[in-house]
Amino acid sequence: MSLLAIGVSHRSAPLPVLERVALTDAAARDLAARALAGDHVDEALVLATCNRVEVYADVSAFHGGLSDLGHALAEATGVSLEELKDHLYVHYADRAVAHLFTVACGLDSMAVGESQVLGQLRLALRSAQESGDAGRVLDHLVQQALRVGKRAHAETGIDRAGASLVGAALQRAERVLGPVTERSVLVVGAGSMSALAATTVHRAGAARITVANRTAANAARLAGAVGGTAVPLAELPAALAEADLVISCTGAVGHVLEQSVAAAAAAAHGGPQLYVDLALPRDVDPAVADLEGVQVVGLEQLGADLAAASLADDLDQVRELVAVEVGEYLAGRRVQAVAPTVVALRARAAEVVQAELARLDQRLPGVEEAVREEVQRTVHRVVEKLLHAPTVRVKELASRTDGGSYAAALRELFDLDPQEVAAVSDVPVERVAQ
Repeated sequence: MSLLAIGVSHRSAPLPVLERVALTDAAARDLAARALAGDHVDEALVLATCNRVEVYADVSAFHGGLSDLGHALAEATGVSLEELKDHLYVHYADRAVAHLFTVACGLDSMAVGESQVLGQLRLALRSAQESGDAGRVLDHLVQQALRVGKRAHAETGIDRAGASLVGAALQRAERVLGPVTERSVLVVGAGSMSALAATTVHRAGAARITVANRTAANAARLAGAVGGTAVPLAELPAALAEADLVISCTGAVGHVLEQSVAAAAAAAHGGPQLYVDLALPRDVDPAVADLEGVQVVGLEQLGADLAAASLADDLDQVRELVAVEVGEYLAGRRVQAVAPTVVALRARAAEVVQAELARLDQRLPGVEEAVREEVQRTVHRVVEKLLHAPTVRVKELASRTDGGSYAAALRELFDLDPQEVAAVSDVPVERVAQ
């Protein structure tokens, strides 16, 4: 396995750049296809969220794979590689595994500790599996990352530490508007983040919740779940005029809430309003913030709010868990890498045994069947005992960072043909005799 990860996120790029590289589901699939069209990429998976676009790939060469992924990212986003290069980060081999596990735990999120990224990673894997873009390497890796993420939330305090972006938005709203129990809330959009927003304000006891969405059925479904009212986007201006708090997160390209519409709503509302923009690209026209009595809060401000929280102890727990899991995963991969050598060695031994038994049959054709079977069992037992110690030991040594040299020594000592080893390279670890 040669894992390569390349990406851009809120940690490496300003919001305007993230807006330009944001991908729809279809664009993410196109990016994976472009990556696989490269000469050095065997598998590819794209993780595209509101604050990151990352490509994970199994590559045959580092520099060639990096070139393939970089050009694919530039072509899929429409942002030149020259513009992207100052904002891209690259992780290879061990560091790529550690980065993915860190992302899955929510440690690298804008809202540190949020669990939504687990669902996004699961969907990314499903898409890559259905398209055939992810094979055994990425499938196993991402499955492990999902398991590590679940462990982090189940076994550490990261859930307590990691307030969601919506939670941070609600805290900001209470500072600006007062108790949410006295406020009317408008949620624009009906996707996963909008559902989280609606659920959060519902639990907080919002006086009134309205959901506006392009698809009426989705708006009605979400509104019904939180005891709210659904309205079509055509009625958005009237809904804005009645809302104290507006939370918007759609997948639209371009502004959903223009300044002119917000200005009319503010005039009709007559009181302070807060717009929370959780979308990328942004739903709310930045010019809305210039309106009197209206405040706009976006991902950057909410990220700063969350970063100010004291998370040290809880995050240290998760970092330790990730370090242990990365070590175990890499050790397992090293053991799996030596498995073909062990299988080839046992296959060579089996060939020698069969050849010698055939030679015995030729030299002593009159040997009774019972005697022959006992001789065969004896020879097999001798071979098994002789091979047991070196095969078990080489697997133990292979788990170390320098384990590959022991497999090479075994191949040299027993004169194993590289083609024999390559022929069994797809044999899983569990098939190797203990």
